[in-house]
Amino acid sequence: MNGAVEQRLTPDELPEVCRTLMAEGARLQMAYAWFPEPDTPEVIYLADRKRLEPFPLLRCRLPAGRRELPSLAAITPLLGWYEREIQDLCGIRFSGHPEPSPLVLHEGARPAMPPLDPRYQPEEMMPYRPQPWHLPAVEGDDVQQLPFGPVRADVLESAQILFYYVGEGILHCHPRLFFKHRGLEKQFEGLSPFMGVILAERISGVDSFAHALAFCQAIESTCPGTVPERAQYLRIALAELERLYNHLHYLGHLCHTTTLKVGEAQGKLLEEQCKQINGLFTGSRFLRGLLTPGGMRRDLNLDGLTKQLRVLEPQIVKYMAELEVTNSHLDRLLTTGPLPRQVAFDEGASGPIKRASGIQRDLRWSHPYAAYGSFNVDVPVRTEGDAHARAQIRMEEIRASLKLIYAVVDGMPKGPVWSEMQAEPGTEGLGWCESTRGSIYHCIHLDRQGRLARVKVKSPSFSNWRVFPFTVHDSNMMDYAINEASFGLTMAGCDR
Repeated sequence: MNGAVEQRLTPDELPEVCRTLMAEGARLQMAYAWFPEPDTPEVIYLADRKRLEPFPLLRCRLPAGRRELPSLAAITPLLGWYEREIQDLCGIRFSGHPEPSPLVLHEGARPAMPPLDPRYQPEEMMPYRPQPWHLPAVEGDDVQQLPFGPVRADVLESAQILFYYVGEGILHCHPRLFFKHRGLEKQFEGLSPFMGVILAERISGVDSFAHALAFCQAIESTCPGTVPERAQYLRIALAELERLYNHLHYLGHLCHTTTLKVGEAQGKLLEEQCKQINGLFTGSRFLRGLLTPGGMRRDLNLDGLTKQLRVLEPQIVKYMAELEVTNSHLDRLLTTGPLPRQVAFDEGASGPIKRASGIQRDLRWSHPYAAYGSFNVDVPVRTEGDAHARAQIRMEEIRASLKLIYAVVDGMPKGPVWSEMQAEPGTEGLGWCESTRGSIYHCIHLDRQGRLARVKVKSPSFSNWRVFPFTVHDSNMMDYAINEASFGLTMAGCDR
C-alpha cells in the first residue's frame, strides 16, 4: 500500500510481530478487513512507529473458507473495538477476545452475510429480532442501574449510556453506540475516486475538510505526479480554519455544561464569526466542495484573510483568558475525568485527548503532509489528563492555528491549484490528517476498473469513545456531562 511499509504474515505470526512492534515503541492505530477475492478476506493492521518513519502495515490473508484469527486485544487493547467491528461487518472471529460481544450490529441483527462482503446486497433489509443487551455483571445490594438514552436531551446525538451507581458515585459506565450507523464504508464501493471525496467530507460535520483531505491524499498516493504547491498551501490554511472554529465551539459547549452561560454565548459567537469568514473566502461555512484528488476544485483568493482574523484574534485571546480566571468554571474542570498516560496510550486516545495526557503525537508534525513540513507546527502537551488539561490543549491549538494561518497566507506561492491525476486500477493508498478531534486515516483499495473497492476510515471519535469510559468509572453523576463535553466526542465518527 502506498504510504506504508508492508509485511505479509500468516495468522500464527501475528501475535509475535505485534509484540515486537510494541517493544520497539510502535503504536497500533487500527485494523480492518476487506475481500480482495470472494470468500478470501484479508485483515490489515496499521501501526505508527516513530516520527518521520513510514507507517508499518501488516497484512494477514486468510485461506479460503477460514474465518478466524487470534485476538491481539490482550497485547494492544485499542484493537479490541476494531476486532469486534471486523467480526460484525466482515464475519471474521477473533479467538481469545476479552469482549466478544457485538459492537456495531446490536444483538438481534441477523444479516444473510457480512455487510462488508462484496456480495452483500445493501438494498435488502437486515433481519432483526430484539434481544437483551449483553451487559457486564456488577454485584452489590446498593448498586443501581440508570439507562441514559439513546434519545438524549438537547441536540446530543443518539447513544445509550448505562450507569452502575451508588448514590451519586458511578461505579461503571457502559456506552452503547451505533444506533444510526450509516454504512458509509459500504457506500464508497463502486464510486469513482472523484465522487468518493464528496462522500468523505460527509462522514462527520465536525471534520468535513479533514476527512476529504485524508481521502484525497490516499487517492493521490496511488497516482504518479504531485499536487501543485499552491494547492498544498491552501489545504493547510483551510485545515487550520476548520480547527479554529471547531475549537471555539468546543469551548462554548464546555461552558454550557458548567452552566457558564455568558462563556457559552461568547464562544459560540466567536465560532459563528469564524464560520462567516470561511463563507466569505471560500463560499462554504463548513469548507465543503473545495477539495478534489490532484489539488483544489478552484483557486481561492485569501487576500484579506489575515486582516479579518487579526481583528477577531484579540477577542478570542480575551475570551480564553477570562475562562482561565473564572473560578466557577475552573472548579468543575480541574481533576474531573483524569486519563492516565498509559491508559491513553493502551486504549488508543487520539488528538487533544492524548496530548492532554502527556503523549506528544500530532500527524502534522510527526508525519507532515500537504505543506506542513515547510512550517513549524506547535504541539502543546499537558500531563494532568483532566478536563481542564483537555480544554487548555485546545486553547493552545487555537493560538497555534492563527499563527500558522498567518504564515501560510504570507508565504502563499502563485501557480496552478490542480494537476490531473489518474489513479491506477488495482492499486492501494493510505492518506492521513490531524483533524480537530485527532488522527484520521483513509485506506483505499481500487478495483481493476479504477473504482473504489474498499475504503476504510479511521475516525478519532471511534478511538476516543473507547477511551472515554475509563475516565467515568469512580467519578460522579454531577460531573458526567462536563467530562463527556471535555472529550469533544461525536457519534458520526463512530456511526460511519
